[in-house]
Amino acid sequence: MSATHTTANKEREVSSTRTPATIRLLVADVDGTLVTHDKVLTQRARAAVAKMRSAGIQFAITSGRPPRGMEMLIAPLALTTPIAAFNGGMFVKPDLSVIEQRVLQADVIEPAMETMRKHGLDSWIYRGTEWFVRDRHGPHVDREEWTVKFPPTVVSDFQGLTNDVAKLVGVSDDLDAVQRCEAAVRKQFGTDVHTKQSTPKRDTLVTAARSQPYYLDVTHPEANKGYVVTRLSELLDIPITEIATIGDMPNDISMFKNSGTSIAMGQAGEEVKSAATYSTSSSEEEGFAKAVEDFVLSNEGQFSR
Repeated sequence: MSATHTTANKEREVSSTRTPATIRLLVADVDGTLVTHDKVLTQRARAAVAKMRSAGIQFAITSGRPPRGMEMLIAPLALTTPIAAFNGGMFVKPDLSVIEQRVLQADVIEPAMETMRKHGLDSWIYRGTEWFVRDRHGPHVDREEWTVKFPPTVVSDFQGLTNDVAKLVGVSDDLDAVQRCEAAVRKQFGTDVHTKQSTPKRDTLVTAARSQPYYLDVTHPEANKGYVVTRLSELLDIPITEIATIGDMPNDISMFKNSGTSIAMGQAGEEVKSAATYSTSSSEEEGFAKAVEDFVLSNEGQFSR
C-alpha cells in the first residue's frame, strides 16, 4: 500500500470518529441518490424523510431535472422547502410557482452546441417548461421522458430557441467523450479576469458538469449545486455549517464543498467520494435511508468505504 493511500485511509478514520455537527437541513440529489436506478422512491427513503421531519430537520431536493420532472416527489415526501431544478437554475415552490431563475446567455448556446457536436454528443434544450430535441428517439430521450413524466417537443433545429435557456444538455453513450466535452466546454467559456493581480481570478460564462455519466449539463454560471446550498441557507435562514448534502455524481461535488457535512452514495466514483465527509451504500441498497439513519439522525456515524 502506498504512503498516499495509507494517509488517505487515516484521514477517513479520523473523520469517522469526530463529533458530528448539528444538522438542520439535508439537501439531496434525486437520481441515483434519493431514488433508485429505476427511479423508485422506496418506502424506507420516504420513512427516513418523515423521521427527519419529526426530529425538526428540514429536507430539500435538487436535480438537473426540470421542475415538472420532480413533481411526483412533492406529495410523497410532503415537501415544503424550495425545490432547486436545473441544478439551481430555477427555484420553485412546492406548487411549482417560480421563486427565481437564472438562464444562459443567448450567445453561448450555439458555440456550446458546436463543441458538443464535435465530441459526438446530441444536444437538448430546456427552456421555460418545455424540453426540445431534434431526434424523437435519440440517445436517452425515451428514458428521460419516462423519468420526467412529460414528452419532448421535437424540432428540426433550435433556431429561435436560444434565448432564456435554463439548461443545455449534451448526450452520448460514449462516456469518455462526455467527460472530454465537459472539460472542453469549461475551457471554452472560462476566461482569466483581473490578470494584473498576483493571483488572477478565473471567471466563467457557464457551469458545465456531468449529472449522469452520459449527460453533460450546461447551465448559468451560478446555476450549480454549490449555489443551491448557499441560496437555501439564505432562504431558510440556516447556517451552511448546519446543512448536510448527499449525492453521487461530479455535479454534486460543488454542494459538498459548500455544506457542513457531505455524503457520497456507494456507487459514486472516487472523485466524488474523496470530496465527501462520509460514504453510504448504493442507491440500490437503500443508501439514502442508511445515510439519514447513520449520519443525520444518529449521534454517531460510521464512515464506510
